[in-house]
Amino acid sequence: MNLLEQQAANRRRTVLVMIAFVAFLAVVGGGVDFFLIGDGHFYLPIATTGAVGVGFFSSLITYFHGDKAILASSHAQPLDRTMASATTDDDRLRYQQFQNVVEEVAIAAGLPAPRAYVIADDDPNAFATGRDPAHASIAVTDGLLRALNREELQGVVAHEMGHVRNLDIRLLMIISSLVGAVVLLADWSGRSIGGSDNDEGGAATWLFFAVWIVAILVAPIVAQLMAMAVSRQREYLADATGAELTRNPLALASALRKIDGSAEPTRAIKRGSAALCIADPTGSSVNEREGRLADLLATHPPIAKRIAALDAMAYQGAAAK
Repeated sequence: MNLLEQQAANRRRTVLVMIAFVAFLAVVGGGVDFFLIGDGHFYLPIATTGAVGVGFFSSLITYFHGDKAILASSHAQPLDRTMASATTDDDRLRYQQFQNVVEEVAIAAGLPAPRAYVIADDDPNAFATGRDPAHASIAVTDGLLRALNREELQGVVAHEMGHVRNLDIRLLMIISSLVGAVVLLADWSGRSIGGSDNDEGGAATWLFFAVWIVAILVAPIVAQLMAMAVSRQREYLADATGAELTRNPLALASALRKIDGSAEPTRAIKRGSAALCIADPTGSSVNEREGRLADLLATHPPIAKRIAALDAMAYQGAAAK
């Protein structure tokens, strides 16, 4: 599968995930309308409209303000402020190099340069956030700037720029909001089941009731699994985009090896922002396992598989010359 095919396949998957989220909202809200409000009869879609409305407005708030909340929760500081408070020439040079690399990669991507942030954490990690390329930010830890050379840093920034260019940053913020809406609505519906009276109705009514109950029970779990699936797929796509922008997949592969070699979790980055990062900041071992269970529970694909894919890109490029 070439780069364009990989991008198209991942975009199709993300569209399907969003459709599934909307379907969950509609089923749960429709059940409330039918069984609780309509008492077994079709009624005005009050709860259905409310469910979709909750998803819409929470997504809207997240769309405009989610990036600020993520940066604040990670204690990320604007690069210019961090640079002004630097106490050594080495630190100032590292910060200036980061700024230069962000601008260079933005030019290669044909995008506005994202705002650059630094997180005071010794573990090497990075993430991008924002609602679109014109309102994007890239944050890296101090540990990343100290651990990587210029080419490796370029690879990481290009990876994050891939998330910006592919609109992964927008997608994950919206999905996070939809996950919260599904969990909230499912919890409320579950508490209300005891008040429903469905002695009347035929087989179709009981079938819909059974589907509704199952949706309430499994919606929070499935919603979380879908969000994780999108996160895993977007990492492969961003790796490929980063290699495309730098024409140097081995630099990103080398950076991932150094990031993987760090034994400490990235404590400054909260669990809720884990899916945004280039590597899981919690240090969960499930991300390095393979198999169906790991595929369901991991927020990131195994770094070894990502490195192998980047190495293969380099070898294929060399063979084509």
